[in-house]
Amino acid sequence: MTDQIYLTRVGYQKLCNELEDLKKERRGIAKAIGEARAQGDISENAEYDAAKDAQAHNAARIAELEAKLATARIIEDEDIPTDKIFIGAIVTLKDLSCPSGEELRYMMVSPEEANYEENKISIYSPIGKGLIGHALGEEVQIKVPAGVLKYKIEKIERSK
Repeated sequence: MTDQIYLTRVGYQKLCNELEDLKKERRGIAKAIGEARAQGDISENAEYDAAKDAQAHNAARIAELEAKLATARIIEDEDIPTDKIFIGAIVTLKDLSCPSGEELRYMMVSPEEANYEENKISIYSPIGKGLIGHALGEEVQIKVPAGVLKYKIEKIERSK
């Protein structure tokens, strides 16, 4: 993985914490493998197989996180324009498809931080791609699997 990924400070710290937890978990997995091995024949030992699978998943996730963290850039440190929607922007949209003109608020983030329940959407999602580069006051139409969404960009902010 050589492409840089952009993260907020919170997102970067979250990945660091997960990495630390996974590294601590390795000891428990190694112990479980040892206990399963002590039960005798490992060729038909479900506990041994499960522990080895857990070890493989743990090692793969550790490698993935280490690669991401090695190429991560903190978006708060970047000189990103504030007059258009880019990664790190917090955008308030007026839903023009809705008769009540409902307002939505999203933070544009990397896929590693995307969390719909926290209103953090990936810049690579259909909505994210449709919003990137647009300015305050613009009306945008975004094609999604369920149809076409119509929004007016009401506000663009940066997290502090």
